[in-house]
Amino acid sequence: MVKQSLTKIVQEIVEDDVLIKDALERDYANVSALARLLKLKVEGITGERVNLSGIITALRRAKAKLKPLMGKHVDVIANSVITIRTSLAKISLEKTRKNLERARALSIKFPEAFFQVLEGIETLTLIVDQRIHGGVRPKFRGDEIIDEKLDLAAIIIQSPKEIVETPGCIAEFYGALARKGINIEETISCSTETIIVLETRDSLRAYDTLMSLIEEFRGKIGAPKISKLT
Repeated sequence: MVKQSLTKIVQEIVEDDVLIKDALERDYANVSALARLLKLKVEGITGERVNLSGIITALRRAKAKLKPLMGKHVDVIANSVITIRTSLAKISLEKTRKNLERARALSIKFPEAFFQVLEGIETLTLIVDQRIHGGVRPKFRGDEIIDEKLDLAAIIIQSPKEIVETPGCIAEFYGALARKGINIEETISCSTETIIVLETRDSLRAYDTLMSLIEEFRGKIGAPKISKLT
């Protein structure tokens, strides 16, 4: 009974933690070290001391139950295409009706420029071409600007239309960057496009990381390799 309860607890921990799940799926996790890491958490849930060997056994059982990296999301990621847009700026503002109207009017004024408006509950964020930054910023009062950054880049991932109804795709993109310690400034999902905004200094590393992910998934479906950015 104790073993079944422990197995269930560890299984739920694995399922709820995308990084642990990924490490077990891809077989790069040190199960013994992971068990030591989870010991206090497991004991907090059970309310009693738990033998380390029991957690190791439960982790191995959880690993065996994980589905291999196959399925619809593999096809979607394998057939995604990446491009980079550099020289971007970010302006975060207080969300007011006037600021929202100004932002929409400015996006119409610069139809050929990269211009994204992210609307939150209390804030409004504009991601724009740095070349039009000088024409956008003066339209807002200084006390309305919460944050501002220059020298940003956007990784634009264009995926098949199936991404809209396929769970796990965007999590794979974000997880790959997280494992490399790459910070995401902002992110936007527009139907089949996933836009990830980050600092320019991280853009090439992010590109290589995501290309490696796509190549890995292309290998799983037997697709040929694609050329990388040089």
